Amino acid sequence: MSARERIIPVFVPHLGCPNDCVFCNQRRISGNQTPAIAEDVERAVEEGVLKTGSGDNIQLAFYGGSFTAIPVEEQLSLLGAAKKYLDRGMISSVRLSTRPDAIDHEVLSRLRNFGVGTIEIGAQSLCDDVLLLSGRGHTAADVENASRMIKDAGFRLILQMMTGLPGDTPEKSVETAKKIISLKPDGVRIYPTVIVQDTALYDLWKAGLYSEHTVEAAVELCAVLLPMFEEAGIPVIRLGLNPTDELSSGAAAAGAYHPALGELVKSRIMRGSAEKLLENFAFPEGDRRAEIAVPEKLISQMAGQHRCNIEYLKEKYSLSELKIVRADPAAGQGISIIFH
Repeated sequence: MSARERIIPVFVPHLGCPNDCVFCNQRRISGNQTPAIAEDVERAVEEGVLKTGSGDNIQLAFYGGSFTAIPVEEQLSLLGAAKKYLDRGMISSVRLSTRPDAIDHEVLSRLRNFGVGTIEIGAQSLCDDVLLLSGRGHTAADVENASRMIKDAGFRLILQMMTGLPGDTPEKSVETAKKIISLKPDGVRIYPTVIVQDTALYDLWKAGLYSEHTVEAAVELCAVLLPMFEEAGIPVIRLGLNPTDELSSGAAAAGAYHPALGELVKSRIMRGSAEKLLENFAFPEGDRRAEIAVPEKLISQMAGQHRCNIEYLKEKYSLSELKIVRADPAAGQGISIIFH
C-alpha cells in the first residue's frame, strides 16, 4: 500500500458473519454500532472528499464483517453507492474484507464489475486446530484456495493473521507466517489477540480456560514475525488493533492491546540488534561505558519507551553508562557501538 494512499472507511460490523468467532465483537473493536447502508457510503465519501479532495490514491474501504457473505442485494447496494464515485473519479479504488470460504469465481466477477481492487482475507491462523478452537468455521485450505483465486484474478490480496489465539503457540504463529509468505500477499496485518468484553473469549478467560496473550508476549513474538515479512518483501500495514476510545476505556479487558504496539515491536527489534553486537564484542577491562550510534529517526526506537532498552542493556551487559547518539548519515541505516 502506498504511504500516500488515503482511506475513507465504512464499517459493516458483523454483516455476513455466519458465526461469532471467540475473540470477536466488531462493534466494540470498530467503535461502530450500526452496519452501514448505501446512504452511509455516500455520506462517508462526500465528507472524506471535502476533507482531502478527490482523485488519485483515495480508497473507499469496507471494514469489518464478511462482505461477500452478506445477501447479494445488500452487497449490490453498497457497491453501487461506491461505484458512482469511482466512475466520477472522486475515489480511485474500493477495498473490502471477507472470509476465505466466501470467495469463489462468481463472487470475484461481481467484485471486479464494481471496481473493487483489493480484497482482504481474515486468515487469522493457518493451523487447523487453532481455527477450530477459535470458532472460525473454515480451514487453512480455505485460506490458501481463496488467496490463490484472488491473486489469479488480478486483485491485490491482503491477509490478516492473529497471534495468541486459543491453542496457538509462538511456533504455530511462525508457521502461519511462513505459509502466508508462500501465498505472496500484497500486504499483511498482524493482530495479537485482545480480550474484548462481551465475547466468548472473555468468558473463557474469566473462567480460567484461556491464558492471556500479554503485550510483552505479543511484542516478543511480533519482533520475530515482522522481520520475516520484511525480508520477504511483504509490507506489514498494521500491527495491533487500531486504538479507539471504547477499547481504551475498558472494552479491551486484557490481552495484547496497546495504542503503540507497532512502535514497541520495532523498538524490541532494535534492542535485539544491539544485543547481537554486544554479544560479539570483547569487552575491555575497567569502566564499561558505551554509545550506540543509530540513524537520527531511529533514536527513540533504540532508547525504547521510558528508556527501557537502555536500562535493559545496561543491566544485561554490566555497563556503567549507555548513550544513544546520532550516527553519521554516511554510515547508512545500520547501528554501531562505540566503547570508551
